[in-house]
Amino acid sequence: MTEETMEKTTTQEEIVPTAVSTETVTDTVIATETVATGNVAVAVEKEERRVSGIRGGQNNRGGKGGRQQGGRPRAPREKPEFDSKTISIRRVTRVVSGGRRFTLSVALVAGDRNGRIGLGTGKALDTQVAIEKALKAAKRNMIHVKLSKTKSLSHDIDAKFKSSEVMIMPNKGRGLIAGSSARTILSLAGLNDVTAKFYSGTKNKLNNARATMKALEQIAYRYDEAPVAATKIPAPVIAEEK
Repeated sequence: MTEETMEKTTTQEEIVPTAVSTETVTDTVIATETVATGNVAVAVEKEERRVSGIRGGQNNRGGKGGRQQGGRPRAPREKPEFDSKTISIRRVTRVVSGGRRFTLSVALVAGDRNGRIGLGTGKALDTQVAIEKALKAAKRNMIHVKLSKTKSLSHDIDAKFKSSEVMIMPNKGRGLIAGSSARTILSLAGLNDVTAKFYSGTKNKLNNARATMKALEQIAYRYDEAPVAATKIPAPVIAEEK
């Protein structure tokens, strides 16, 4: 062996780590060794990252894409004043000079389950818009029904609207017995222990609902009446000047 070959062999055997650096990443120490060949340093750093739980695509905020796991809690949704339920959704066709136009007609009932009840209809090209229109109409046409202490009726009531005829009777302790759209209206009005009977053969839900509302109007508060008796404030006494 020549002298140059012996010097190269001695140099390769005496290679030792020249520097050790420590870095803190999310409260975890990562040790990297810098050696003559860079592959060793890379392998040491990857091993330390695997142990510390730091992977690609995740940052200190946690989760994929940086989504915070412990963010602000969502505010609770406010309960609406009135409960609403859709009775029927129909597609209406109107013939014009250019062809046919299709719209959606929605019938909706809104009530607070404590005596107030309203029926409304709305038409629009979109279902959501039609429902909003029907809800506004139901709030405009709302009535306040006189209920007994047990949230029932004090006497029988009946009404007729076009081909629909209905009778609503109180029944003690039997619960709500009704069908078609009358059950929806009586439930949202808060009536219990009543029976609704249709004496007509029509299955038109809107006509049945209008007949039920017409019957409830007979026991509703008038415009000059108040659901709760108002307390009268005595007028102040003014002393006469002498």
